Amino acid sequence: MHEKPFAGVNGSGKHNNWSIATDTGVNLLSPGETPHENAQFLLFLVAVIKAVDDFQSLLRLSVATAGNDHRLGGHEAPPSVISIFLGDELTKILNAIETDSNYVGVTKRQMKLGVDILPPFTRDTTDRNRTSPFAFTGNKFEFRMVGSGDSIACANIMLNAAVAQALREFADDLEHADDFASRLHNLIRENITIHKRIIFNGNGYDDSWLKEASERGLLNLRTTADALPKLLDEKNSNMLISNGIFSKSELRSRHEILLENYTRTVRIEALTMIEMARKEILPAISNYAASLAENLKSKRSADQSLTCEYERKTLYELSLLTDAISKISEKIENSIAKLDEEHNFVVQSAYIRDEILPKMAELRKNCDTAENLTAKDYWPFPTYGDLLFGV
Repeated sequence: MHEKPFAGVNGSGKHNNWSIATDTGVNLLSPGETPHENAQFLLFLVAVIKAVDDFQSLLRLSVATAGNDHRLGGHEAPPSVISIFLGDELTKILNAIETDSNYVGVTKRQMKLGVDILPPFTRDTTDRNRTSPFAFTGNKFEFRMVGSGDSIACANIMLNAAVAQALREFADDLEHADDFASRLHNLIRENITIHKRIIFNGNGYDDSWLKEASERGLLNLRTTADALPKLLDEKNSNMLISNGIFSKSELRSRHEILLENYTRTVRIEALTMIEMARKEILPAISNYAASLAENLKSKRSADQSLTCEYERKTLYELSLLTDAISKISEKIENSIAKLDEEHNFVVQSAYIRDEILPKMAELRKNCDTAENLTAKDYWPFPTYGDLLFGV
């Protein structure tokens, strides 16, 4: 259930398939086959786009855990920046509506949303962009950021609430319209213009996307420590409270509990890491180094002309690594002691992000290097080869 137990290997998550339907079973995110159904579909589609853009931080924090921080942005998982994949056809349709220009599909028609003008278009069921956090896949969205250890409840609470808020605003607007069809068209066009920054059909792993996302004003809440405090942002808390999702005290409690879970999880992992290093890895490296030293001594005694390059070089590198592993383990231990002196979970989570996690990554790097230099018979844990290939 750990989202990213191994470096350089795919992690584990969930695809949360989400759509919205009437009480009679009509899927409101199905494009349909008539102009009227298309207008309805586009209204609800744009409501989802608005919701995801307005409440990016709520969606991100709904999947924020210590384990999922390692998964997001790695290999098969989407990055921590929220964006929406629509596919080429839907994107072109929205662009045509925004600019009041011709849409070239099956037929070339002006994109107006009267009941007899918008041509039908086919559903895009060909999405293979696994780098997108939130992708339209024909008649539903897939929210792909949920970790394997997570419940889908929090993600769906935030998504449902955000879309409900967008639809409430749309309903208030349209219910007072003198010309419904004209206002519907303009409402959709206005919201496409405002929220199109969240639409991205490209490669979410590309470094250029992170730069572009920043230029668009999108959030990049890389860690749980960055994401969870956003729960109490005025915009987010007001929306959740006004829609009857949580009370103010419930939000504060949830915020504190989630941060406490995060800090305690990382604290346990850090202490476990130190114990593994000191009780298992360092003795294994030391024993192998001692064996190399004995071999070196025996060979040189037999023949002084032997260079014994492998033994000398490996012994030297392992000696440096044992010192480094020992020192960084002590630094992590000292950092945990400082962490325990602080009782504010927001401060604790930031300290973990800035001080403890970088040291844990450094310890991991040194241990991985030592694993590659240490004979298999000496190494105390299964290697990647053992786990993946049984060799």
